[in-house]
Amino acid sequence: MASFRTIDDLDLKDKRVLVRVDINVPVKDGKVTDDTRIRAIVPTVRDILAKGGKPILMAHFGRPKGKPDPSMSLGILRAPLEAAIGAPVVFANGDGLGGGSVQALAPGQVLLLENVRFHAGEEKNDAGFAKELAALGDVYVNDAFSAAHRAHASTEGIARQLPSAAGRLMQAELVALEKALSSP
Repeated sequence: MASFRTIDDLDLKDKRVLVRVDINVPVKDGKVTDDTRIRAIVPTVRDILAKGGKPILMAHFGRPKGKPDPSMSLGILRAPLEAAIGAPVVFANGDGLGGGSVQALAPGQVLLLENVRFHAGEEKNDAGFAKELAALGDVYVNDAFSAAHRAHASTEGIARQLPSAAGRLMQAELVALEKALSSP
């Protein structure tokens, strides 16, 4: 029995599900050269969709130092995400934190927010920024194991604002760690 909550513990029907993912993938000449991290989040996103939730993906890309940088926009990942997930992915380009895009999100669609590191409050774990992010959703799912050790607004701060659980990738990593630590 896991000592943490998973998406199976949350009622996701008709809920806006903020999902922190790690899709910081290598890109060359405008093309993703290794989509391993994109494929890794597919089970979580598909399960949220199957449970009637509306996934809203939050991620970082590169190190823009708290300011918008078009070369580090997540927009380049919309099509690869759509192909991997098998569902329409809407990109919240130019929509601030994505409020208008969140309101327009239809069942069966996935929303990809712009790079959270474009906001100075992200890496500072600013409580105000975490609250702004939390306002976009009803529940929070962390599926970014590789970024979970960072106390950032989209990983730690938001978890204090909303009912939270681990996504499938995070769940698998935590189960492996529990097993290794309890019976090495």
